[in-house]
Amino acid sequence: MEATEQLMCQPSDSFNPLITTSFQVSCILVISHIFHLVLKPLGQPGPFAQLLAGVVLGPSLLSRIQRVKDFFIQASAAKYYQFFSFVCRMLFMFSIGLETDVPYLRRNIRVVSIVAGGGSILACLFGGPFFWLLIKVFNVTKERFAFYLLTLTVLANSASPIVIRMIAETKFDTADLGRMAIYSSLVNEMSCVTIVSTLKAFSSFGRFGGAILISLVTVAVIFVNKYLSYFFNKRNRNNRFVSNKEIFVIMFLLTCLSLYAEWVGYTAIFCCFLVGLMFPREGKTARTLLHKLTYSVNTFILPVYFGYTGFQLDISNIFNKLTLALTVLMILVSAGTRIVGTLAACHYLMIPWNESVILSLLLCLKGNYDLILINTNPNPNMVWAADLHDFLLTVVVLNTLIIGPVAAILLNREESSAQYPTILEILNPESELRILACVYVPRHVSGYVSLISALGGCPTAPIKPYMVHLVELPKKRKSKLMYHQLEDGDQYSDEEEYGGNDVLEINDALDAFISETKILVHQSKIVASFLTINEDVCNGAEDLRVCIIFLPFHKHQRIDGKMENSMEEIRAINQKVLRHAPCSVGIFVDRGQTGFQQPHGSQCVQNIAILFFGGPDDREALACSKRILMHSKVNLTVIRFLHKTTASRSSNSWINDASQKDEEVIMAISNIGTENEIDNAFVETFYNRYVAQGRAGFVEKYVSSGQETVAVLREIADSYSLFIVGKGGRGTCPLTSGMSDWEECPELGLVGDLLASSELDISGSILVIQRHRHSEAEGGFLDD
Repeated sequence: MEATEQLMCQPSDSFNPLITTSFQVSCILVISHIFHLVLKPLGQPGPFAQLLAGVVLGPSLLSRIQRVKDFFIQASAAKYYQFFSFVCRMLFMFSIGLETDVPYLRRNIRVVSIVAGGGSILACLFGGPFFWLLIKVFNVTKERFAFYLLTLTVLANSASPIVIRMIAETKFDTADLGRMAIYSSLVNEMSCVTIVSTLKAFSSFGRFGGAILISLVTVAVIFVNKYLSYFFNKRNRNNRFVSNKEIFVIMFLLTCLSLYAEWVGYTAIFCCFLVGLMFPREGKTARTLLHKLTYSVNTFILPVYFGYTGFQLDISNIFNKLTLALTVLMILVSAGTRIVGTLAACHYLMIPWNESVILSLLLCLKGNYDLILINTNPNPNMVWAADLHDFLLTVVVLNTLIIGPVAAILLNREESSAQYPTILEILNPESELRILACVYVPRHVSGYVSLISALGGCPTAPIKPYMVHLVELPKKRKSKLMYHQLEDGDQYSDEEEYGGNDVLEINDALDAFISETKILVHQSKIVASFLTINEDVCNGAEDLRVCIIFLPFHKHQRIDGKMENSMEEIRAINQKVLRHAPCSVGIFVDRGQTGFQQPHGSQCVQNIAILFFGGPDDREALACSKRILMHSKVNLTVIRFLHKTTASRSSNSWINDASQKDEEVIMAISNIGTENEIDNAFVETFYNRYVAQGRAGFVEKYVSSGQETVAVLREIADSYSLFIVGKGGRGTCPLTSGMSDWEECPELGLVGDLLASSELDISGSILVIQRHRHSEAEGGFLDD
C-alpha cells in the first residue's frame, strides 16, 4: 500500500509525475540522438552521448531553469524514475545473460577472472585509507560497515552494460580484445554483487534467511524456464516464433523474482543475469526472446537508463573546494588503482601492451551496481546524507564521462589497425574457428550442419559458426495490415515475412542440430537485391571476423542422384564473393543423399579425401582438414599428386623424421623461395603432426598428365563421401594439363569442376576452398 501511495500524484506536485517521467524519457532519447549524430564522426559511441544528454537535461544545466526544474524534479517523480530504472535493469541484465557466450566464458574463465580481479584487489587495498578519510569529512557515524562496502564498490566495480555497449558500437564484440573486456567487466560486476550481498546476508539473521530464499526462488525459476522453453517450442512447432502470451509468462516469472529480491533488500541484477545465462539457447522461445529484447534494449532501454544516470548528476554540488578536491582525488584513486592493477594482471598473462591499456580503461567505467548502492538506503530507517550521496554520484558519473571518450578513441584506433586471421593456414588448430555459412533455401542447411558437425567434433578445438539466410528483396512489397490486425506473435515489420516458409524449415533444422550436437549456431538474415547481396556477405564476414565463408553450389542433387541447376543467380553471387571476400571461401557441392552425412550421432565412419596438388589453395584445404580429422567419426586421407619425375627421388625422405619440431619447419619456410618447397614443408609438418601419430592417412599418386590424374580420380570416386580440394593457384601445372577442355564452372577450379561434373559421376560431396587472395604476403604459413 505504501509503494502504491508513493507512485501516486502528491498534492505538492505541479504536474502529473507520470507525464513528467514520460516526457523526460522522450527528451533523453531526442537529445542523445542529436549528440550521437554530432559525436559519432569523432569516434564516440552511444553511451557517452546518452550520459551527456542526461547531464544536459538534469540539474547540471537545463533543470537549473526554475520552470524546467519544477516540471522534472517533483516530490513523487523520483519514485517513478526508480521504478523505471528497476524495469530497465531487469530487462537488460536478463538480455545480457541470454546473449552471453557460455563456451567462450568457460574456456577463458581463468584469464577473464585475473583481468577482472587485478584492478579490483588493488582498489580495495587503497579503499581502506580512503574510507576513513570520507568518514572524517562527511561525519559518518552510523552504518559504517554499509558505507565501507559502498566505498569499495565505487572504487572496484566496472559497469558491464556500458562496457558492452561501447564494445558493440565500435564493432569489437567479435574480437578477442572486445570479448575479454566484456566478460571481465561482467565477472567483476557480478563478483561485486555476490560479495556485497554475501556480507550483507551474514550481517544479520533476517538478511541471511532472505538471501537463502532468493537463491532458492532463482533456482526454481531457472528450472521452470527450462520446462517452459521445451513446452513452448513443442507447442509452436509450426510457427516461427512463440506467442506474446507465452513470452509474457516468462517475463512475469522474471518480474516476480526481481520484485521479491528488491523487497527483501537485495538487488535483482544478479538473479536476472543468472536466469538469462541458464535459459535454454535452442528453439523458438530463445529466438523470440532475443528477437524482441535485443532491439528494444539497445535502442530504447539502455539509452534511457544511461540518460537517467547522467540526469542525476548535479555539478553544482562539487563547487566547494573540499568537495572538489575529494572528487578529483577519488577519481584518481579509482582510475589509477584500476589501471595499474589491470596492467599488472595483463603483464602476468602476457597480453600486448596496447590491448592492456584499452582493457584497463574500459574496466574503469562505472554507472550500474555502484549507482544502485548509492541510491539504496543502508536500512529502512536511515538514508545517506545528501552531501555524501551527491558526492559519490558525482564521482561515478564524472569518472565515466572522463574515461569513456579516451577509451573510445583508443578502441577506434585499435580497430583500424587490428588484424585477425583470414586464412586457416596460419590459424592454430586448437584456437577458435569462426565460419560463416550462407543458405538460400532449406535444402542447403543439411550439408552445412554436416560440415559444422565435422569441424566442431573436438572439444579442444572450439568453433563459432554463423549461418546467414540470404533472401532476395522483392521490387514492391507493402503490408496491408494494421498492427492490431496481426495474429498473436506476428511481427509488424515487412522484413520478418521475407523468406516465406523457408525461414521456418531452416529454423527447425538448426534447432534439431543444436539440440543433438550442443553446437550453437548463430542465425541472421540478409534481405537485399541479388545484384548487391555479395557486398552484404563480405561486410558481414568482416564484422564477424570469420576465417572462411561457405557458399552453396548453384546445382542441387535430384532424387535420382543427378545434379540439376536450381538458381543461376547463386553462381553469379559466388563468383563475386570469391573475388571480394575478406577471408578464405569454400564452395560446397552437396550430395546429401549419397555423399557426406552429419558425423554427430552417426553409426558409420565418414571417409574424407584431401586432394593435394600444390599451391596456396590446396594448403588452405589441407589446413581445413586439421579440424575435421579430430572428429571421432571421420577417417581422413590425404592424397598427394606428384609428377612421375619425382618418383625416383626420395620425395618422402622426411617421413621417418616425425620428431622434427614445428619451429624448425617455420624457420626453414622463411628461407624457401619456390612454391613447391613451401608445399613440401607444409605437407611435412602435417605428416609429422597427424599422419605419424595415426590420426590421418597419407597416399602419394604419381601422374604425368591430366589424363592420368582423371584416371586416378575415377579409381577413388566411390571410396569417399567428401572430397576437399583447393580451387587453383597452382600456376602452370602438368598434373592438370588438358583438364580445362571440359571446364563448365570455373569458380570451382579445374579439379573441383571435374569432380562436380557428370564426367566422373561420383557420389561424394565436394568442398572447394580458395585461400584469401590478399593474404599471400602475410608472412606466416604454419601454425604457431
